[in-house]
Order: sequence, then C-alpha cells, then structure tokens
Amino acid sequence: MSEFVNKIYRNNTIIYKVILFLITTVAIVYLFPKGGQFKYDFNNGQLWKYDNLYATFDFAIQKTDEEIASEKQEIKANSKLYFNYKTDVVSKVNETFKNRIGILKVEDSLSISEINRLEKIGESIINKIYNSGFLEVASENVVSENNQIVALKKDNQVEDISFKNLLTSKDVLKIIKINLGKEPYSYGQKSLLNILAGIVKPNISFDEIYTDKVIENEISKISYTKGKVTEGELIILKGGIVEGKKLAILNSLKSESASKVWTDSNYNWIVFGYTILVSLALLMLLLFLHKYRIEIFENNNKVTFIFFNVFAIIFIQTLVIKYNADYLYVVPLSILPIIIKAFFDARLGLFTHVLTVLLLGYIVPNSFEFIYLHIIAGIVTILTVSELYKRANLFISVAQITGIYMITYFAFSIIKEGNASQVNWDYFILFAMNGLLSFLSIILIYMYEKVFGLVSDVTLLELSNTNTKLLRELNEKAPGTFQHSMQVANLAEAAANEIGANSMLVRTGALYHDIGKMLNPMYFIENQSTGVNPHNDLSPRDSTKIITDHVIKGVELAKKYNLPDRIIDFIRTHHGTSSTYYFYKKEQELNPDTKVDIKNFQYKGPIPFSKETAILMMCDTAEAASKSIKNPTAQSISNLIDKIIDKQMADNQFLNSDITFREIKVIKKVIKKKLMNIYHLRVEYPE
Repeated sequence: MSEFVNKIYRNNTIIYKVILFLITTVAIVYLFPKGGQFKYDFNNGQLWKYDNLYATFDFAIQKTDEEIASEKQEIKANSKLYFNYKTDVVSKVNETFKNRIGILKVEDSLSISEINRLEKIGESIINKIYNSGFLEVASENVVSENNQIVALKKDNQVEDISFKNLLTSKDVLKIIKINLGKEPYSYGQKSLLNILAGIVKPNISFDEIYTDKVIENEISKISYTKGKVTEGELIILKGGIVEGKKLAILNSLKSESASKVWTDSNYNWIVFGYTILVSLALLMLLLFLHKYRIEIFENNNKVTFIFFNVFAIIFIQTLVIKYNADYLYVVPLSILPIIIKAFFDARLGLFTHVLTVLLLGYIVPNSFEFIYLHIIAGIVTILTVSELYKRANLFISVAQITGIYMITYFAFSIIKEGNASQVNWDYFILFAMNGLLSFLSIILIYMYEKVFGLVSDVTLLELSNTNTKLLRELNEKAPGTFQHSMQVANLAEAAANEIGANSMLVRTGALYHDIGKMLNPMYFIENQSTGVNPHNDLSPRDSTKIITDHVIKGVELAKKYNLPDRIIDFIRTHHGTSSTYYFYKKEQELNPDTKVDIKNFQYKGPIPFSKETAILMMCDTAEAASKSIKNPTAQSISNLIDKIIDKQMADNQFLNSDITFREIKVIKKVIKKKLMNIYHLRVEYPE
C-alpha cells in the first residue's frame, strides 16, 4: 500500500495533468450543440463542389426566417383594426339630456314651445353624432390613413367602415354649431350648447387586445414549409450554383439530417466522436508543450492557466451563440493570443489560438468563414502585439486587428454575394466592439498575475525600476556589482532588440542576475575599492565556493523578495556550467603533481534555456572580461568577445536555448559596438 502511495506521490504531476485533461475535455464536449454535423459545407452563391446530390428521404422545404418574418409583417400590415361601439354610452347620454332639458325653467325669454324646439334640436344632434360614432382622443392616431377600412364591433355584430366616418371632437363641435344656427346665439341656444358640451362623450375606442388576438390567430396559421422533396429526387448537380430554391432545399436537408442523426440511439456515438476530436486537440497542445516548452509542461500551474483560458474562450463564445448568434463576432478571441504571448511567447500563443478556433468551428455557423477570420486575426495579433507596457502599442495593434477583421469579412461578403451591395455593414460595428473589448486583456493580465503568480511585461517594467527595494540595497552594499548589472542590462537589451527577443525581460533579468553578490560583496573584484583581495588568504577551492555560491544565494534572496520565476531563471543560468578558470589554474599551480578535477570549479547550472538567458550569459561574461583589457582597442575588444562567446559555444552552453548561429553573430556585433562606445577615448583637452 505504501509503495502504491509513493508511486502516486512521485507521479503526482502527470496524474494532475491527466485529470486536468479529462475535466477540460468533458467540459468542452458538454458545451457542444446537441445536434449532428451536416456532412456538406455550402454557402449562398458558391459552386456545389460535391457529387450530384439526391434526397435520401422525404422532407419538407422549410421557409427561411426572413420569409416567415416577412409574412408576419404582411399580416400585421394588412390586418383590420377593431373598434368597440359602446351603446351604453349612447343610452346614458340620451337619458342625461332628457333630465337636463326637463329642468329648464320657463322664463320671459324661453317659452314652452322654445324648450320643445330646443329638445328636438338636441335629440337630432345626439342622433347624428352617435349614428356615425364619437371616437375617443386616444384612438385617433392608431391608423396611418383616414381612408383605411376598420372593423366596428356593435352589439355582437361587426361591420366594416371607413375610419374617416368616425367623428372626432372637432367634428362633433362642428355638428353642434351647424345645427344650433348662426351666431350670436339666444339664451336658449346657449343653454342647449352648455348641456350638450357637458353630456356628449366618446363612445368608440380602439380594441387593442382583440386586434392583437386576431393577428396572432392569423400568424398561427402561417405554414413554415413551402413544398416537399421526395426520396430519390435530384437536389443539385455537381458544379451547380447554390442559390434560390436550391439553397432553401439544402438548408432544409441540413436541418432534417441533424434531427435524424441526433437521436437517442446515436447520442452516445456522436458524443464519443466529439470527445475524440476534442481530446486530440488538447493532446496536441500538451505534446507541443512537452516537445518545445518543457519548462511550461512541467509546471502544473502554467498548464492549468493555458487550459483554463482555452475553456473560458469556448464557454463565452458558446453563451453568445446561445443568446444571439448575430453577435458571434463580438467575442474578442484575440485576447487569448495576447494573454498567452504576454506570459509565455508568440509561438505558443498562436498554437493555442489556432487549436481553440478549430474547436469553436464545431459550434459556430459558417465555420470556415469563422475559422479563417480568427486565424488571420490571431496571426496579426501575434505579429503586432508587443511590449504591452507601452500603452500606444496595444492601441495600434487592436486597430490593426480590427481592420483585418473588416477587410477579411468584406472579402467573404463579395465572394458570397458577387458584389458589394449586399454587405451587412452591421458586422463592422460588431468588429469595432470586438476591438474595444480586446482592451480587457490588460485587466485580465493583471488578474492572472495575482491568481496564477505569472509575470508579464507590465510587471517587468515595474521590477526594472532601479528604485525598488532590492536594487537599492544592491547599490548600497555592492555598488560595483550594481554598476556592472546596469552595463550588462544595457548590452543585453540592445542585443535582444536586434534579434527580436524580449528586451524588457532580459533587461530586468540582467539587473537582478548578480544580487547574490551583495551578501559577500568584497569577494568580488568590482567591489574591491581598497586594493585588498580577500581571496589571497583563501585556498582556490574556498574561493571557488564563495564565487559560485552567489548564484544559489541569489536565488534564495530572489525568492525571499518574491521575484517571479522568469527573473530567477536568469540568476540560475547566467553562468550555466562554466568554470572559475582562474582558481582552477591556481589550484593546478599549487598542486602540480595532483590531477585537479575541473568539476570542482564549475557552476552547478543549469545552462540557459531561452534566447533571453543566453543573451545575458554572453553580455555578462563579455562586460566583466572587458574590464581586464589594459589598453582597449577595437581589435582587442573584438578578439576578446569572439574568444569568450566561441568558448561558451564550444562548452555547449547554448544547447537548450533555441538560439541560432546567425543570432549569436548579431549579438556579438552588438556587444562589440557597445563596448567600443564605452571604452572610446575622449580628446585630451589642454591644461
């Protein structure tokens, strides 16, 4: 049992990766749409590149969403509007009128006959108003044209009338005035006018609920099909153009095929197929890390970070598609290569981005267009996004990425439609939104630094500030080492710029590479200002131990101050497995009869494993050795640099650093030029 537990403990990193791999695979497959994949790829206006296609089963031709929407719109536009005629309002008005006219008193100016005459006039006016119908103010603007025919509901009967026949408040006032006669009005006419103005009420109103119900009833009768294709019927010939009715039939076949494939009996097989494809993609990512980025592969935290970002992108894209596929291109997929490149390198960023886009091809419409668009955008992202600590760089890069999206989409549109008139300009707004959302990468990078303990160029910029606590302490305790580190940083940065390496990373690493020396500063010649060398009192082996220990102590000090692993790598590798050759030769002189093992005088390594750490090794050794030249000339400096770097190459110090001979040649040239500028003699001024 204990042996089994020990075996698990020894292989815990591999077990963790297997579990992470399985969880990510299951999660991604779960996000995939619950439908089968159609085996033909086609687009409107394209040639049919497959063999003649015949129907293998009967199916109906489905109307497009646009056709159905058009029919619904037509029903709404042509549907009658329904109005209610309220007879109870008419009865109440008549009753109120009789009561009001009956209480008029007989006065000198108003006789019984006059009152009777006014009563007849009032009844005539009321009849004229309600024979046509008095429309309430709120319902006056529900129709677009006065000549429109509307339906009037009256006592369980419906009749069609012209909307213009319904009276508005202005029409009612006009009828009253015409029937009362010419002005000025008599006392009786004024009394009748006041009575009518107080009792006449609208009796017709728009019945919105009933109208909507009628429209919905008509919409429910819409047929979602427009024909039928029988088994064995020819759908399209090879080389035919996919358009019109053929496009509709192919879309219907695609829909029907998906529903037939995704049945209970086939469910497990389809999920199994999805699982294989997703597993292959994620396995390729792991194999890439194992083959070319072994230091990342061995770090479970970094592997988790990469897998998490792949899943997060797929998850967000899936949510958008389920919510509204029209916003497909709003999701800023370029964030993934930006983040991966910020923490690791461009090659891994592009590889991860391509695999993620390929996986997304299963869940997006027009998968070829989607994959092409985003792979091109990803390549542009990798080529343009650099030095994120410079704010202008990200703005320029995002603008270029957005422009590539727009240009590529425009090209696809004119290929599909045959001209530019059918381009959907709304997509350009979506691409602009995509570009704006890409700026979230800055926030995400900061969050990931805190959560996963990674380091980006922004953090490197902060660490490269010579006013940080650790660098101030180095300057105070070992000023010579500090000046040496500054010179090496300048050399390394210039060299990195020339070969396209991460200049900010190598500069920051150079500033911290010798911090271990400040624990015993006087044992290093650059700090010996008094001319007293404490190594004179030590044996060569003891001196070697003190010298080589500055690497180990530097790593310990860096961890104490929570420096990122990427900076600690420079401390560990800047001497590689080179030797303290001076003390080795001294030991041979002291013990001429004894064979001296050079391994006792070597640094413990490891050797550089990146271009940046290799650059630091070259610049560090070159800068230190240049101080030994008594009369520095261009030739002597050139010979020294060639000798030092050629020796490092012969000792296989750059075997793991993925650096080319051409790049080493360029680095040599930069170092020589910089050192010549440093040791350039000034003109001697007269006293």
